[in-house]
Order: sequence, then C-alpha cells, then structure tokens
Amino acid sequence: MGGSSNTNTNTRSGGGKDKHDETSPSFKEGERVLAYHGPLLYEAKVQKSENKEDEWRYHQMQKLIKRTPRLLSRGRNAKVSLEKERKSSESLFMSHFPSTLKKQLVDDWEFVTQLGKLVKLPRSPTVDDILKKYLEHRTKKDNKINDSYAEILKGLRCYFDKALPAMLLYKKERQQSTEEVKGDVSPSIIYGAEHLLRLFVKLPELLASVNMEEDALNKLQQKLLDILKFLQKNQSSFFLSAYDGGSKGTDGIKTK
Repeated sequence: MGGSSNTNTNTRSGGGKDKHDETSPSFKEGERVLAYHGPLLYEAKVQKSENKEDEWRYHQMQKLIKRTPRLLSRGRNAKVSLEKERKSSESLFMSHFPSTLKKQLVDDWEFVTQLGKLVKLPRSPTVDDILKKYLEHRTKKDNKINDSYAEILKGLRCYFDKALPAMLLYKKERQQSTEEVKGDVSPSIIYGAEHLLRLFVKLPELLASVNMEEDALNKLQQKLLDILKFLQKNQSSFFLSAYDGGSKGTDGIKTK
C-alpha cells in the first residue's frame, strides 16, 4: 500500500533505548499500521520485516507509524476531504456544461435507445477532424501554437480511442462498431461529434482517478470547457440533426 519502494525504520541505540529495543522490531509482521502516501494516511499491514546491521526494515510500506484511533480518524478525514474536493471539481465541470449540448445528449440517447436509429458511419467531420479544427481555432486566437492545448487534444484523442468500445457505445451500436472499426483503424477517424460529446460526460469520472494537483485539475477542466464551447459554437455543422434508419439486430435484420 502506498508504494512499492521499501522504507527503512532505524531502531538502533540512542535516546535512552535499552538493548531489547535495539534488537526488537518496532512493528511486527502482520501488524496493522498507518502508512503515509503523500499527505494522507492509509491503513496498512506489515508484510515482512528483517534486521540488517541492527537496522529494521519493513517491506512494501512507506513511512510507518503506530495505528491509533486519533491518527486513524485523521487519515480518514483527509481522504474524505480529498474525495469531496474531487466531487466538487466534477460538479463544477458539469454545471458549466452548455445547455444546448445537454439537449444534444438527450436527443442522441433517444435516437439510439428509443427509436433504434444509428449515427451513419464514417462521420464527417470525424473526431480527429474536430480536434484539428479546434487547434487551428486556438492557434489563430492566441497567434501561436499553444503546446498545452496540443497535448490536451492529443490526450483526448487517445482517451476517445480507448474509451469508445468500453464506455461510449449503447448496446444497439456495438455490432455497427465491430463492422466499421477493424484492424488498426482508430475510432477517432470513424466517429464524430456525437460520440465525442459522450466522452466529455465521462471525463470527470476518468480524471478523478488521475493523480493531479487540484489547481492543475481545475485549469485542465477550464481548457476542456473551452473545447465544449467550440463544439457548441459549431453545433449545427458538427452534429447530425437526424440519425440513420433502424439498427441491425444480431441476425443482421434491421429493427424499428
């Protein structure tokens, strides 16, 4: 817990310790302790201890301290505080989500799940096209190529390609995806704004698992909101107003 590197705890003589203290470990194997991970405290268990040159070493642990009710409460409170900050950050992102794009998501859900219709593939513009257009827009606005935005767009493209089969498809779209995305083809050059928008809904959840300072996370979310505003500004040209026919069932026959 809290890291893979070993941390040494020295209990050699000094400070009035007797001989028994020098040869006895401060923590026993299997003992429940608290381990530091950055500023937070986590419950842990000593997996192995060994004595080398009168120095006790505890494996697979970071800095260890005795497990007491007061410190245990402190660790839990710190963890809860961090989780609250994350949830607050997620809520802030979604509260600034453009209302017209929220309606777009509702329409998207209704077309696919209620009416059995699909986005005709490949789309134009594709996710890749849209991200390139945004970078051009940003470059023109800033009078320079903004490296931070370029990195974010590169990350978004990667997130999209990985997330599409795992969390961005409705059940009725899976067969279509299998037929359209083959070999080394990236989903970002097949799908368009409709599925990219679904990714933005998932981003707060995905970013919550990223080890990032709160300030850096907030700045990132501001940049992501700027991309959303660009989607909103170009909503009529990026998004479909109607989807294609009926979805195919597992037997290949279209259903309505």
